[in-house]
Amino acid sequence: MAKAKPKPADAAPPPPAEYTVVARRYRPQQFADLIGQEHVANALVNALNSGRVAHAYLFTGARGVGKTSSARILAKALNCEKGPTATPCDQCDICKAIAVGEDLDTIEIDGASNNKVEEIRDLRGNVGFRPARARYKIYIIDEVHMLTTPAFNALLKTLEEPPPHVKFIFATTEAQKIPITILSRCQRFDFAHVSTAKIFAALKNVVAKEGLKADDEALHILAKRAAGSMRDSQSLLDQMMAFSEGHLTAEKLHAVFGTAGDDRVAALADAIFAGDAKVGLKIIHDAAARGMQLGELLDQLVDYWRGLMLLLTAGPDYGEIEATPALLAKMKGHAAGTTLDTVLAGLDILAATKQKLRASTHGAVLIEMAVVRLARLGELLSVGQLAAAVLGQGSLPAAKAPGTLAEAAKKKPLTAAEDSKPADGDHTLPELWSLLIEKLGPIRGNHLRQAGLPAILGPNALAIRVPEEYNSAYDSLATEATLESIRQHLLKLTGQEWSVRVEKSKDQTPKPVATDAPKANEPAPLRNKDLMDLPLFKAAAEALGAQIVKVDPGFNPLAMPATTPDAVPVATIDLPTDDED
Repeated sequence: MAKAKPKPADAAPPPPAEYTVVARRYRPQQFADLIGQEHVANALVNALNSGRVAHAYLFTGARGVGKTSSARILAKALNCEKGPTATPCDQCDICKAIAVGEDLDTIEIDGASNNKVEEIRDLRGNVGFRPARARYKIYIIDEVHMLTTPAFNALLKTLEEPPPHVKFIFATTEAQKIPITILSRCQRFDFAHVSTAKIFAALKNVVAKEGLKADDEALHILAKRAAGSMRDSQSLLDQMMAFSEGHLTAEKLHAVFGTAGDDRVAALADAIFAGDAKVGLKIIHDAAARGMQLGELLDQLVDYWRGLMLLLTAGPDYGEIEATPALLAKMKGHAAGTTLDTVLAGLDILAATKQKLRASTHGAVLIEMAVVRLARLGELLSVGQLAAAVLGQGSLPAAKAPGTLAEAAKKKPLTAAEDSKPADGDHTLPELWSLLIEKLGPIRGNHLRQAGLPAILGPNALAIRVPEEYNSAYDSLATEATLESIRQHLLKLTGQEWSVRVEKSKDQTPKPVATDAPKANEPAPLRNKDLMDLPLFKAAAEALGAQIVKVDPGFNPLAMPATTPDAVPVATIDLPTDDED
């Protein structure tokens, strides 16, 4: 009797079933499944329904947005046993073979590794043979821009007049590298980046179908990190689900990516808007100590400031603000307490830091500098604010005249709309002088108009400069009675005491005074010496060593209109160069 063969005690277990990644299992199989490319799907469906299918297509767009998937769906639509149809059955042998890339009559070619002219000549030789079993022989060439120039030239004639049983579908991420002779022979479809909201919805659907758990905040992070690529988001989800043991949370994502949580980003923004650079630096150091990538933190700050910009320009209902609900609420609070100019200045700082970070080994120092500068933005003034206040375009307060340049610059300049209707006790210099002329009566007012706008000598100190040719105007204005009348009217209009004096000027053209009906008077140019006496030019000379090198004819900052025309005279100053810059 034969004995049974004993089984080995350490027999190996059967091999596990082959795992298919999420990106392949959830690959679109119908035009209706394409996410974010509805414009492409509609065009192709209409072409199939109307029988107007071209012989060559070019699908271009970023990676992972559905170009190759669309090419396979179009191939199935053309060769399905129940077609041609815009809704292939996915059940016949041809549809199943095309879906996995194994159909004999749908030839997929990688343009990066098959880019030589000899390979294209082989393709051209095979074009003449009819398909083995399908309706069309379809060539899908991925990354077609990698073909060499001779290879493109070899393809030209066939592409222009292919046999009726042949269709070409090209896919590329860089359409600008394809010769225009090829482009002109194809119907081009541009695939868009997929929005973060659509990627989030797709990921949530995948998680539900897989029977897994993932927090919405975690899926938001994955959707945003994918940067418009559906395939990248699915690959990231696959990776993170394996890491998170069935439950994906935002904390686990931040640990893997080296990013900061929303609470840390919000705390850093709080410190910046509070002007507390010390707290901001501590948050950065704590983040680095926890292993977070400071470059990632910088990207998160850029996104946060972008959100502030969009809130201040497009409003809270704008759908392109990429933030979780909690972080968006924090953004709205910060946006309500700042200005668009401040936010734009912050974005400039962050963008410049990002650029420097690529070529620097001192990344932490650069990010620290950026945070300190952001925290100090509230102390800085725009050139427009400074010039408007110093040169008379800013408002003259009713309570107290500014005693320093910094105090003057903090006053809010009038807008064009405000400038057209003066407020009580709060006027620009041209408006104030126009009101004063009316108060002085016809004779003295006319003499004051001949003198034009006064020169600002300092806080509450004006000099009325009358051209030498207007002797009668000078004699009238220089009397103590007239000067006292001017002081009293200025006191009533502004609530302030003023020092006023009258001088003779060699300038032959008076500075124009703003009136209700603007006149086309050209302002008189000032001498370089007069300009350097103005606070703004004096401050530039003392602080920066600036010198005036050119003054346009008619330049007069004291007579600049509230609404600046397209081209006005300017003064050009020269700053000393810095050898280290």
